[in-house]
Amino acid sequence: MSAALLASASGRVLLELGAVLLLLAVLGRIAARLDLPSIPLYLVAGLLLGEGSGVSLDASQDFIRVAADVGVVLLLLLLGLEYTPEELRDGMRTNWRAGFVDVVGSGAPGFLAGILLGWEPLPALLLAGITYISSSGIVARLLGDLDRIGNRETPIVLSILVFEDIVMAVFLPIVGVLIVGAAPLEGALSVTVALAVVVVALVVSARYGSAISGALHAASAELLLLTVLGLTLLVAGFAEEVQVSAAVGAFLLGVTLSGQVAERGRELLLPIRDVFGGFFFVFFGIQVDPSTLSPVLLPALALALVTGATKVATGWWGASRAGIGPRGRLRAGLSLVPRGEFSIVIAGLGVAAGVEDDLGPLTACYVLVLAIGGSVLVRYADRLPLPGAAAPPPPRRGAP
Repeated sequence: MSAALLASASGRVLLELGAVLLLLAVLGRIAARLDLPSIPLYLVAGLLLGEGSGVSLDASQDFIRVAADVGVVLLLLLLGLEYTPEELRDGMRTNWRAGFVDVVGSGAPGFLAGILLGWEPLPALLLAGITYISSSGIVARLLGDLDRIGNRETPIVLSILVFEDIVMAVFLPIVGVLIVGAAPLEGALSVTVALAVVVVALVVSARYGSAISGALHAASAELLLLTVLGLTLLVAGFAEEVQVSAAVGAFLLGVTLSGQVAERGRELLLPIRDVFGGFFFVFFGIQVDPSTLSPVLLPALALALVTGATKVATGWWGASRAGIGPRGRLRAGLSLVPRGEFSIVIAGLGVAAGVEDDLGPLTACYVLVLAIGGSVLVRYADRLPLPGAAAPPPPRRGAP
């Protein structure tokens, strides 16, 4: 290829990437003005730029695909940095009952919906994961924005989210093996190896996390960023090779890191995560033809209503067991409703493997409904009427 052609191709890539980033910036500003999470608007951007939309990103699509892979790794790494091994252990110990109720209440409807839609068991299982997992990113941001971190119900919400993330650390390796279509013996061996890697990683993080973090620490922000980012990509790549899932590998590494490395790592990686995470949501939307959304809109709405209600019931029940009052129970339940990044991660696995044509469109509709609708419900939780009450009670100091 001549130098002129190379320059032309390079210029086209830069033009497309610049346009995508500016579009995300505009949508992010709109989301901030509306007090909404940016994830659903980024999905819309992907839909507007994908096949069947009249706009094509031919030159930059390969870069966006790789950037999307990096984005999901960084999303899960930053999520892991929010937890310590002790928090994972305590979350499992104190709220495993609510976590189990959550699995059944929000996962089973997804699986049953897939079967009723005539899907094979594998895409139905993926749909169960999509409907089960709440968006830790959206929930954490809402709790912070609304100054509810210190509320009595917040530890219940966070412990259920921790339980969900641990379930995903087991779920993703299993569906990864199933998607590959391995023979029964080979599949069982792969799942065993994957689960063993997860267990070993959790044990290592609990016992040697401080020592590992100490070895990685660097006074220079540049060196620390290069170290953590390089190690993250290596761990994610190794996890993918042993069929654990790059996302789970990144999450487990995040859990392992602690102290100053975790704190400074979050600060340094947050803007990078936001940029590459934006590419991840755009790339998922690009793979969905907008014309395929309307046939799955009603099933997505029905599934959103059912699983939104089951999340509220789970949070209400978990908070009631901790002796929290009705208003706090309602806030806990509504806080679990938003879906987002992890649902898209699971759907992305199925879309990439081509297991079910309607999986991508259904997930896009479902996440759009619950990311936006769930965020609005969380913000107005204190104004919603409680069952059996004509109006919300007036706030009292020290009331739950």
